[in-house]
Amino acid sequence: MRFAFAGIDFLGDVFEAFLAKGWEPVKLFSRPCDSIYDFNDATLSRARGLKLPVQMTRILPADLASLKTMGCEALVVAGYPWLITGWERHLSYAINFHPSPLPLGRGPYPLFQAILDGLPEWGMTAHVLEPAFDTGAIMVQKRFPLSDTETHDTLLSKCQMAAKELAIELAGGLPRFCAEAKPQGSGTYWPRVTQAQRTVDWTGGVRDVLRTIRAFGSIEAFAQVDSRYVYVWEASGWHEPHRYRPGTLVHRHRKQMVVAARDGFVQISGWSPYAPGPARQA
Repeated sequence: MRFAFAGIDFLGDVFEAFLAKGWEPVKLFSRPCDSIYDFNDATLSRARGLKLPVQMTRILPADLASLKTMGCEALVVAGYPWLITGWERHLSYAINFHPSPLPLGRGPYPLFQAILDGLPEWGMTAHVLEPAFDTGAIMVQKRFPLSDTETHDTLLSKCQMAAKELAIELAGGLPRFCAEAKPQGSGTYWPRVTQAQRTVDWTGGVRDVLRTIRAFGSIEAFAQVDSRYVYVWEASGWHEPHRYRPGTLVHRHRKQMVVAARDGFVQISGWSPYAPGPARQA
């Protein structure tokens, strides 16, 4: 089947899975990335190696019409931020890969919130593209457990591995999966996390502090230690009664910083100084 792919490296294995199953690519749609948290180097390199046309701007109706003239039958979307509408007039199929067990967790990037909420289970979903984000009928879905020590990075890997499995499954019989897709019904929409959610609250318990840090992982949480602001990606801690004000730096050895929380101490082992300038986006 001839297809176009819209996405970045975040779910680039989806693109590779369809290629491996013999699908013929006709075009790549991607978007600008900051090369700090978002990347598309591998996806762009792959497309150029296949001599595919690449478009870095939003897909418009004229682009969908152009796909039709190229003999494109399907649009596969994975990690693409812009809403795509009107594809039905030009293509037989359009599907989206979303990193949540829909209908729970619609929205731009629900992984952080899944860990912040301490959910016991998560999942990956492939659904028919609809005029509203993440609302289309579900074709395939995979669910998996989350551990008490889950981090953003381990959850991301689980989602990426599940997405590849789903892509392989869909590539083997997309028309059937589309015909048998089940409507989602009502669901929940999770907006992008706020700076406040990303910021460590030292007045909380050690468990709460570590959960916030784990929820962002290498994307980094934000914390104030005494009067200093830092980005944090790795920490451990223990419960112990004390009389320090929460947020106080009580011990430091080389790169390690021990900070007081409400009911114990958190040792920060992975951090970098806050650098004034454009805000880092979660």
